[in-house]
Amino acid sequence: MSKKYSKPSDEVLKEKLTPIQYKVTQKDATERPFSSEYNDNDKEGIYVDIVSGEPLFSSKHKFNAGCGWPSFSKPIENDNVIEKKDITHGMRRTEVRSKHGDSHLGHVFDDGPENMGGLRYCINGAALKFIGKEDLEKEGYGGVFKNV
Repeated sequence: MSKKYSKPSDEVLKEKLTPIQYKVTQKDATERPFSSEYNDNDKEGIYVDIVSGEPLFSSKHKFNAGCGWPSFSKPIENDNVIEKKDITHGMRRTEVRSKHGDSHLGHVFDDGPENMGGLRYCINGAALKFIGKEDLEKEGYGGVFKNV
């Protein structure tokens, strides 16, 4: 992909993002379960970082985990997702962040569907922007969906 992705200044983010989007992506918060418009979204397309626009997940890898957050079996490009140890709240988890936007996205667990690789990327919808398959070209993501 030739498109460049970066994180805007904090001042720009505070204007661009809703309060929950800012809290989730910049302050590592978690949205309430079942509160995301993307939890039940079954349209074809991709999910990009709300901060940087970098492609993160495809509807081709989305599944209903019943956990209350959008769940995916894998990222579009492993390079756009960074995994970090998370021992907050007395738990051992693996946090997922976007590479270019450094947005907190959610966590990855090893309890996903076996037939999809066994992983469950449990992602805050507030960290995502959905781009439907029909809008990929005009939004500058033309080849992304075809390659996943």
